[in-house]
Amino acid sequence: MTTQTSRRDFIRTGLAVGGGLMIGFNLAARASAQTPPAAGAAGKLNTYVTIAPDGIVTIMAKNPEVGQGIKTSLPMIIAEELDVDWSKVRTVQAMADQATYGSQLAGGSTAIPTHWNQLRRVGATARAMMVQAAANEWRVPASECTTSQGQVIHAASNRRAAYGALCTQAACLTPPDAASVKLKDPKDFRIIGKATPQVDTAAIVTGKPLFGIDVVVPGMLYATYLKAPVFGAKVARADLAAAKAVRGVRDAFIIEGTTQLDGLMPGVAVVADSWWSAQKGRDKLNVEWAAHPTSASSSEGFAAQALAFSRGAPLRTERKDGDPDAALSGAAHKIEAAYHYPFQSHANLEPQNCTASFKDGKVEIWSPSQYPEPAKALVATTLGLRPADVSIHMIRGGGGFGRRLVHDSIVEAAAISKQVGAPVKLLFNRDDEMKHDFYRSAGYHFLKGGVDASGKVVAWKNHFVSFGKNGVFSTAANMSSGEFPARFVPNFQHDVSLIDGGIPTGFMRAPGANGVAFVVQSFIDELAHAAGQDPVAFRLALLNQTGAPVQGYDSARATAVLRMAAEKARWGRRLSPRTGLGVAFHYAHSGYFAQVAEVDVAVDGTVDVKNVWSVCDVGRQIINPSGADNQVEGSIIDGVSQALYSRITIKDGAVQQSNFGDYPLLRINKAPKVENHYILSDNNPTGLGEPALPPVLPAICNAIFAATGKRIRSLPIDATLLTA
Repeated sequence: MTTQTSRRDFIRTGLAVGGGLMIGFNLAARASAQTPPAAGAAGKLNTYVTIAPDGIVTIMAKNPEVGQGIKTSLPMIIAEELDVDWSKVRTVQAMADQATYGSQLAGGSTAIPTHWNQLRRVGATARAMMVQAAANEWRVPASECTTSQGQVIHAASNRRAAYGALCTQAACLTPPDAASVKLKDPKDFRIIGKATPQVDTAAIVTGKPLFGIDVVVPGMLYATYLKAPVFGAKVARADLAAAKAVRGVRDAFIIEGTTQLDGLMPGVAVVADSWWSAQKGRDKLNVEWAAHPTSASSSEGFAAQALAFSRGAPLRTERKDGDPDAALSGAAHKIEAAYHYPFQSHANLEPQNCTASFKDGKVEIWSPSQYPEPAKALVATTLGLRPADVSIHMIRGGGGFGRRLVHDSIVEAAAISKQVGAPVKLLFNRDDEMKHDFYRSAGYHFLKGGVDASGKVVAWKNHFVSFGKNGVFSTAANMSSGEFPARFVPNFQHDVSLIDGGIPTGFMRAPGANGVAFVVQSFIDELAHAAGQDPVAFRLALLNQTGAPVQGYDSARATAVLRMAAEKARWGRRLSPRTGLGVAFHYAHSGYFAQVAEVDVAVDGTVDVKNVWSVCDVGRQIINPSGADNQVEGSIIDGVSQALYSRITIKDGAVQQSNFGDYPLLRINKAPKVENHYILSDNNPTGLGEPALPPVLPAICNAIFAATGKRIRSLPIDATLLTA
């Protein structure tokens, strides 16, 4: 999606502090013009580019950075079109400021497709102004000048001028129409397409304070916040005096909270001179919690409800093409299967945290939020403020994966700071992190499929049982009725039923697709086996069985990545006993991915994912190849971890897992070797933070079937079912 902007909205120029050129543009429509600051005057950093007389170029990184590399890749786009030496570029994290920067979001793999063309024009506009400044000084036509790595060149007179020498003159020019500036030919790119380390890498590996957990402000106290094991339960009683008696504890108090699961929940705050003191005070609270309806919820109960729903009429039918029942009746091969995937925790290595300072009716916040603007609104509404009275510093996050799209720690820190009248840093411990997440929703799929004698899929029915209330899905618990193979199967039906479980859910890396791909691609494998066909050939036939383009789904791109993945993995080769290859493909977040997994299954059922071949098509340009590899490999490792280990279970309305001992993550010695390949197609580039994850789960499970003949229909994989 591309935001339309006018020239007035787009460009802002002026003199930077200390002299030099400031250039920026505003994503928010109808932004007001600003008066450029005088040279040497202090001013708010609200522009994208600052060029200093010494040639150093400072570029604002507008979006939150949670490890996906966007603080590097977005400035790379600007720097490329500006035509500067990347070694002279410095990046600065922007404040949360929607009025200046528009939406600031880390989620949905949207940053690159949203900003690709816009940020190229920011850089190209700055370059054009540098050229014009030099042309004016030399009294030559701008069309005779070129640029190279921070210099303007007039070849005819053999003159050169560094950007730093031209920045003050350029700041006085009227900027050109951004829509008219000439963009570089990709063949001339020097920065885009070159493997580039993340700008924070040196600071990260040397342990410098960068993350939310590192923030320290003057006069800061430390806080913990204890919430009920059962989501939403209120405090019946707490021993506040015992908590206050702990050395270093300044205060302990009950917060009534709201009924909003993703807002300020009821709990008990303990504030102290150190986090350890706050934690020890919290240990003395001896809280009794009020009864709550969610205490009747359990994973076993959810499974029983889902099974009961599957045997009756659905809540609603969201899609029905043709006559699936008749097609199933006449199919040469029929398959029925029930699939399940569990709730999952984001398990960020940096736990949730926020530093907040409430003073004189305003709140200043330091947070690794993935989406700060709604956080401002939540804090303002909860504390009775105006959104303009809430400011947020965007701090680097130690992992996000969708967890930091929810603002519970932010509103809790702000409320605690208001109560104690001092800045506070709120920090979750690992138990808080695991038991008070906004989980990837569990899901149950009851499938029926039919294949005719020629191997064509003629029928597909799915009764999808998920979570929601009053007919509305819980956050990120839905599945699109247009999900593949919809539109590719002539007789297709997608039914839905919902369980009201009271469990908070949220977006997780590749939301929806991270569970759905496992189900869809595993069941396709079952149909291929029933038809006696090769799994790759069967998928290629399914992708092309309509004989016509399908709106919203490019089967040619899907076919290309699938063919290449099979080729790179040498599909069909002879393997050792209890070793198998499995294949899967998926389209998510505008990216087409196919993967082949090679899996060994030991006689005791232990699964070892040895190799993964991954092929993607995310458009015509990979901005930062090393960053792209990191995202693909990280997604695959996440997927392997989810397939083998990840499960949140509910008993008596509470989460049973509490730490990495009972919610393990994949260790480095179990990580597969990943081989990445990119197909460059004539499409605008898109994001890579999410679409590589979904296909690896079914590829692993399909490989297990190839190795053992045993089908995995529930995650995580139960090794006891795979013994020889």
